[in-house]
Amino acid sequence: MKTILLTGTAGFIGASLAKRILQQERTARLIGLDSVNDYYDVELKERRLNDLFEHSSFEFIKGNIADGKLIKNIFAKYKPAIVINLAAQGGVRYSITNPDVYMEANITGFYNMLEACRHSFDGGASGVEHFVYASSSSVYGSNQKVPYSTEDKADGPVSLYAATKKANELMAHAYSKLYNIPSTGLRFFTVYGPAGRPDMAYFKFTDKLRKGEKIKIFNYGSCMRDFTYIDDAVEGMMRIISKPPCRKEGEDGLPVPPYAVYNIGNNKPENLLNFVDILQQELIRAEILAPDFDFAAHTEMVAMQPGDVQLTYADTSELEQAFGFKPQTGLREGLREFAQWYKAFYRC
Repeated sequence: MKTILLTGTAGFIGASLAKRILQQERTARLIGLDSVNDYYDVELKERRLNDLFEHSSFEFIKGNIADGKLIKNIFAKYKPAIVINLAAQGGVRYSITNPDVYMEANITGFYNMLEACRHSFDGGASGVEHFVYASSSSVYGSNQKVPYSTEDKADGPVSLYAATKKANELMAHAYSKLYNIPSTGLRFFTVYGPAGRPDMAYFKFTDKLRKGEKIKIFNYGSCMRDFTYIDDAVEGMMRIISKPPCRKEGEDGLPVPPYAVYNIGNNKPENLLNFVDILQQELIRAEILAPDFDFAAHTEMVAMQPGDVQLTYADTSELEQAFGFKPQTGLREGLREFAQWYKAFYRC
């Protein structure tokens, strides 16, 4: 059985990807790793994991990728053929007030994963066939050219979180060049959906509106985001994971880095006010909010926050050309699925 190591397994994207792997890759063994920290609701993380324990080919390890000894032991014991590193500290605004955790998880932890991949080839072993890792649309910073292409410069991050993700891409490129490790980075654009992250806007808006509290609309509602539904993100990842960049030599006889980066986005930015309007309509439809809910009375227009950008917009042409796939789930459809899940999960 081919062994797949997936870090961040209790996370939103990680758990969704793990479920898909376990359903589709019947001849694979999946090793999940997650610290299950309390950055947000631990119960939600545990509920995600419980769905995975139903599969006999799944094994879970609780631990932190910043623990170098643990990572070495996992690689020595399981010898993964595919490594998917989704473990990271997320959140732009949280990085402004809590930088230490980003350096630990996103820099030290990422380095530990790369080093383990490097040494997986020791002694002539077959080693890691494909190292796939989470990057972010945040690496584009305040780029003015849209849509954002992976060919564009991305050297002006506006948050520490974005800087750590760009650092990950550079580190992965160096290891691909030096040690011929096939690696692929995934620049995610605002992934949302059922069982999502409670620290993200659509989830926090729902919590507040349900409690009758006001929500803040940043940049006075003029922000635009490229929202990506979770099922689309997972489909794109499944295709990418199965097709690592090819190893080949350059004219100098040295490896050409088997390295790639793709945007995982919807290629259709939505105005934030439109997004919130559809969200409240779907919350009413799901009977989370009353039919006569006064939405205007529960909104407050405020200025842009530090670390935010006005627009995200993914160029997904490379993903479409290489894998024949383009995310297409509409915003209303995705938010409807989220609202229905939220009602069932919180019994409201």
